[in-house]
Amino acid sequence: MSSEQQYIDLYRQCSPMICSHSAAPLNAVRDAAFAQFQRVGFPSKKVERYRYTDIQELFAPDYGLNLNRLDIPVNPYDAFRCDVPNLSTSLYFVVNDAFYSRVQPKSQLPEGIIIGSLRDEAAKNPHFIEQYYHQLAGEDEADGVTQLNTMLAQDGLLVYVPRGVVADRAVQIINILRSDVDLMVNRRVLIVLEEGAEAKLLFCDHTADDRRFLATQVIEAFVGPNAKLDLYCLEETHNKNVRVSNVYIRQQAGSRVNHNVITLHNGTTRNKLNLDLVGSGVECFCSGCAIADKQQHVDNNTVIRHLVPHCTSNELYKYVLDDEAVGAFAGLVYVAKDAQKTVSQMTNQNLCATKQARMFTQPMLEIYADDVKCAHGATVGQLNDAALFYMQQRGIPKREAELLLQSAFINGVIDHIGLEPLRDRLRYLIDKRFRGELSKCEGCRLCK
Repeated sequence: MSSEQQYIDLYRQCSPMICSHSAAPLNAVRDAAFAQFQRVGFPSKKVERYRYTDIQELFAPDYGLNLNRLDIPVNPYDAFRCDVPNLSTSLYFVVNDAFYSRVQPKSQLPEGIIIGSLRDEAAKNPHFIEQYYHQLAGEDEADGVTQLNTMLAQDGLLVYVPRGVVADRAVQIINILRSDVDLMVNRRVLIVLEEGAEAKLLFCDHTADDRRFLATQVIEAFVGPNAKLDLYCLEETHNKNVRVSNVYIRQQAGSRVNHNVITLHNGTTRNKLNLDLVGSGVECFCSGCAIADKQQHVDNNTVIRHLVPHCTSNELYKYVLDDEAVGAFAGLVYVAKDAQKTVSQMTNQNLCATKQARMFTQPMLEIYADDVKCAHGATVGQLNDAALFYMQQRGIPKREAELLLQSAFINGVIDHIGLEPLRDRLRYLIDKRFRGELSKCEGCRLCK
């Protein structure tokens, strides 16, 4: 049986059950996504954007799915104990792929902001959800993972910030994977920031059980004129976890987006970002870092499309790979014919600590305008021998010197995070990760 066939058979047999536990706006696009999935299937490594990750192999195992929405007992505070000191956040939980409504933050967000179950909000206000749901992801017809997520997703998260409203504190979303059996989850996130709105969102992925998990995630973010979105994604799971995340962002005139994805511990991770700049005066900064060892695999793929004049984009991705880990980065900046005065910089820097570690890097520019400033570059290397020697001459043991240099290297990405307490916390976690302490933890129980 092919990887696709088990999901095709599953949908044919269970589509009434899937729809009965969801809402009309989600169900309205489900059959079309299924038909498209039948046509395209999972992308093979022959597809340019998936050449470094074998998606078909990742989806071949027979995972369980909670299509009947059985209640899975969990105390989110037991599963998540890695609070960020001095970071005042509004804390929400998503258990597997459903919004956890039994725990609500004590602090109140400004009036008009909605953070809650996508399914429940779609049932209460279907016309609003229909304006946005699957509008960006639906344009990516060739991506079988997005189509699979759309045909199976039953709930998710809605973040809505109305016009001119500023969320005065960061919103922290804890995605907890919890199951007694090997499980596949399909998480959906819809973010809508209207004109002049501002929000800082921190998504943290954690595992509460030592099971095999396969998590697909589709995030659609609509950033209105002069709005500002900071979107931080932190993965700290275990080596049995597979994460396939597709993020779609559309920016209107004068908006600002800061997107940062951090992989501290994982099994196999594939992150895809599509970002369209459709209004003049847009700025975006996309960054990411990954620390991987053993047989871990981290693949980041980005496409930023400059479609109008006077926009700026900046990308910075860094990897540190040890043992037999595999890393991949492929980034494309597309500049349309009319997108004059574009400014763009793409940088990918990587360290391979062993000869067995592998890094694939492919920065690309596709430019059709003639009045632009665009640059890109990539490096793959090892730690600086002269710096190591200098530090050893001053009494620092070689292993400690290596850890200090690796931390300093990766902190180049962390320094761009706008939340100071989060920066400090991540520096602490990165130090623990390099010392091998993070992989010894159960889930995220660092603060016990």
